[in-house]
Amino acid sequence: MKIKQRYTALYERLSHDDELQGESNSISNQKQLLMEYAVSHQLPEPRHFSDDGISGTRFDRPAFLEMIKEVEEGKIGIVLVKDMSRLGRDYLKVGQIVEMLRQKNVRLIAVNDGTDTLYGDDDFLPFRNIMNEWYAKDTSKKIRSTFKAKGDAGKHVASAPPYGYVKDPLDKNHWIVDEEAAEVIRRIFKLTLEGKGPFQICKILEADHIEIPAEHQKRTGMGLWQNREVVNPYRWNSSTVANILTKKEYLGHTVNFKTRKHFKDKKSHYVPQKYWQIFENTQEPIIDEETFYNAQKCRKGIKRYPNGWGEPHPLDGKMRCFDCGSLMYCHRTSNGKRVAQYICAKYGKQPVGTYCSSGHRVNADAVIEILRDTLRYLKSTIEDDPELFVEQITQVEADNRNAETKKKLDRLNACKKRISELEKLICKIYEDNALGKMPESRYETLISTYSKEQNSLKSECDSLEDDLAEIEANKQNGKHFVNLMSKYNNFDEITPYMVSEFIDRIEVHERDRKGSAQTTQTIDIYFNFIGNYRMPTVEPTPEELAERERMEAIKDKRHQAYLRRKASGWQKRYDKKYGARRKARVMELKAQNPNPYEVPAEEYDKEHYSRVSVVLANSEKPDF
Repeated sequence: MKIKQRYTALYERLSHDDELQGESNSISNQKQLLMEYAVSHQLPEPRHFSDDGISGTRFDRPAFLEMIKEVEEGKIGIVLVKDMSRLGRDYLKVGQIVEMLRQKNVRLIAVNDGTDTLYGDDDFLPFRNIMNEWYAKDTSKKIRSTFKAKGDAGKHVASAPPYGYVKDPLDKNHWIVDEEAAEVIRRIFKLTLEGKGPFQICKILEADHIEIPAEHQKRTGMGLWQNREVVNPYRWNSSTVANILTKKEYLGHTVNFKTRKHFKDKKSHYVPQKYWQIFENTQEPIIDEETFYNAQKCRKGIKRYPNGWGEPHPLDGKMRCFDCGSLMYCHRTSNGKRVAQYICAKYGKQPVGTYCSSGHRVNADAVIEILRDTLRYLKSTIEDDPELFVEQITQVEADNRNAETKKKLDRLNACKKRISELEKLICKIYEDNALGKMPESRYETLISTYSKEQNSLKSECDSLEDDLAEIEANKQNGKHFVNLMSKYNNFDEITPYMVSEFIDRIEVHERDRKGSAQTTQTIDIYFNFIGNYRMPTVEPTPEELAERERMEAIKDKRHQAYLRRKASGWQKRYDKKYGARRKARVMELKAQNPNPYEVPAEEYDKEHYSRVSVVLANSEKPDF
């Protein structure tokens, strides 16, 4: 049987950095050199594999992968390159490739390096590979320093402007507004302030046949999609919308160094915002600051239920549990009345009641009514005497801010002191271990414990410093609130945008009579600029007080009777006996009050939705 002869692979590679070294490194010169060598040495069936314009730090090169596949299939007997840097500039991976070729009995020849594995191993080959990697690293360092100097000077370092801007024809370092795209951006922010989420915005833009950023930039000759195909030019993605909503460039700022990349990496990686360089007012803004930051508030902490729970409630993201501090999520009850209620997110986590003692359930409409009454009272108070209101709020807010600042400063100093102590302890146990006074196992345990605590404290210090900087930068006063209040004439309708402008958070306390639907419940409304504010209470008359006490006694008596029935097991037996009848009544109510947002099973889009588990709460309205 005749054995088929394996052929010779002539591999050429050229990167943009190699082009700087002159014509000798061009693909055509590499091909000529390798072919002449193959012919003069009578190497069998030489075939070219060429990668043009691809860095040697990458190993996903098309021609290179094709050649490796042919090697693994046993079709190639000789690999011929100009020098080892053509294979790659990562000494570890190049070493693995060389070893793979040896195992496949493939001869490797690097012409300029004098390497030929037919005559044995080259002892200097690993050192050449290291030098090739150093060259790539040095080039990367020089390029990075150039970009660093450019970015530190306040110039744009991005290769192309973001969606919404174009380069100024008269000055490429200056961006001007692309009005067509800017209108889409303004619309996205407007929809967000109306309570729409990224997915909902995507569907609206798609229905109106608005081009996605990639298609728009391709049509206008910008961006990275000039030579790439856009499959669906109107299919917006939620991440694209979310990214647009967070870009500070739309405020007219230059934001540099948002990403960082190692010279061996193919992709860039985002870095924390504290490492960004922000230069303000370098181009015309598309979005004003008030709109931008209100949009961030509208999106923060909101959990939308796409299959059956309806539109997001205006209070979403603002409701918090007083006891555990976690968010409260809005649910529509399962008893057919479709009443929106807020439940503590941690209460329902298994086992129920472990992370928070109760659901702190509260009727959403009741909270809206309290908020509406409070805003109306504030409006009338400000109109009566705005100067007195500003004076009172400024004093109260200053006292609260000073107390909070002192608390955070004390904690920051305590953290820094403990970090210093841990550093001394780490040095001490290192010295004891080095001198043989401490066993290695004990040392490893202590160093791990101390290092973990130290890293945790450093993170806490960074967070505290950010909080203190924010407190100092945002010294709240009543004048801002008065100016904000002047924008509104009435509060008949509470919108998500209005809530984001006025409300920082709303904290919900446990009911005064836990487990009872007929009881009172305290909520604290924290407004932007003025903090926690409660309307003054009107003292009840003796008759009203007596009637209130009588009703409370009746409620307490009924509640105690319920608790006794529950403890004796009677209530459980009753629920079991009449459970079917109650379920039938609930189903009848659901049929009478269908949910307009319910997604039929046959229309359920698994690509965009995920099933959610919800806590079903009872629908009784608390007595505020």
